[in-house]
Amino acid sequence: MTGSRSKSIIIWTFVIASIVILSAPTIVVLGASFTAGNIITFPPEGLSLKWYGTIFGAAGLRQAFLRSLYVATICTAISIPVGTLAAIALTKYKIRFANSIQIYLLLPFTIPLISQGIGMMLFFGEMGLAGQLWPVGVACSVINIPFMIWAVTASASNLNPDLELAAANCGAPPLQTFLYVTLPAVMPGVITGSLLMFILALNEFLVSMLLVDARNVTLPVQIYNNIRSIITPDLAAVSVVFIVSAGIVIALLDRLVGLDIFLKSK
Repeated sequence: MTGSRSKSIIIWTFVIASIVILSAPTIVVLGASFTAGNIITFPPEGLSLKWYGTIFGAAGLRQAFLRSLYVATICTAISIPVGTLAAIALTKYKIRFANSIQIYLLLPFTIPLISQGIGMMLFFGEMGLAGQLWPVGVACSVINIPFMIWAVTASASNLNPDLELAAANCGAPPLQTFLYVTLPAVMPGVITGSLLMFILALNEFLVSMLLVDARNVTLPVQIYNNIRSIITPDLAAVSVVFIVSAGIVIALLDRLVGLDIFLKSK
């Protein structure tokens, strides 16, 4: 009994310590965003919402946020059909070079992002597209597409092939079978992957910095440019908005498909 109690104490100590360590940066940023002072301090110098009013009234930040939304929308629009079809193909069929494809899916973890970003910069630069926004969305999709494939694969692996055979036996053509049987079955993975791709593209910094110019920056790049001179509480308020956005995505995942499917996709 004593050994079991000691083990529980040790485990809960590590759990609480991990929660505190992971939560501390968020708590500091959250507190700093409500400061009444003109510089970031923690604990805050009084409480005020003026910095949230500042960021919502700042034209530069608002335009940068809209650019980030544009990039995230393009990334998601490309990733949904490409990632869905690729995941279904990898799950249902025996494909040549399947091992090579699996190695490709590990590239986001094996190749430094700066290397991929430089490659994208050279590629789009040769095409005369450097400085435009839509290539950033394409680049984000190319780099993060494995996450979309994994999310859909988690749902496609649970698809009963007898359902598709039954539809075919009833006279349904392949396209109709796909639209009315296969696609609804993998829809939880599609929703999970699309939300994940959207938030990854929305927060993408390095690729955006390499592909855009100073007049056409996304919000993460705009924040970076601002903190190079001075760190003011309005940047903490922007960070809180990003944190809330991530929280909304998690809530949508839990509401629409359940967090268990999202965790399985990882």
